[in-house]
Amino acid sequence: MTKLKKTLILGTLALALLATAYVCIRWYPYVFSKDIQGEIVGVERVTQPSTVISTGGEVPSAQVFSFAVAIKTKEGEIFTSSTEDRQWAVAQKGQCAEVRLLPYAPWELEKAGTYHGARLLKLIDCAK
Repeated sequence: MTKLKKTLILGTLALALLATAYVCIRWYPYVFSKDIQGEIVGVERVTQPSTVISTGGEVPSAQVFSFAVAIKTKEGEIFTSSTEDRQWAVAQKGQCAEVRLLPYAPWELEKAGTYHGARLLKLIDCAK
């Protein structure tokens, strides 16, 4: 194997490794997202719209549609997450849901191991 060929192979491998690292770091929540199914045991608005409106200033829609969500899986584990997904406004306790949870990156030390951005994929009536 020639020196040029070895250099080309090593350069390609290094570039592929750097690209993979960039994708994993930049889009960590999406790469390592977790899909769960279970019963909604809690879905609460974080900021009440009437409270936000009474302050008088222009309010970002993210604050108006901010929710805290708790989902209990069949195994009994309860996952909690925050979200700004407007679909949660129609979800109710006792319904079942398929949810995609986005984890905080481990280098965000204060929030590592927790979830944000719960995306409501499917809302289902629980068969009881």
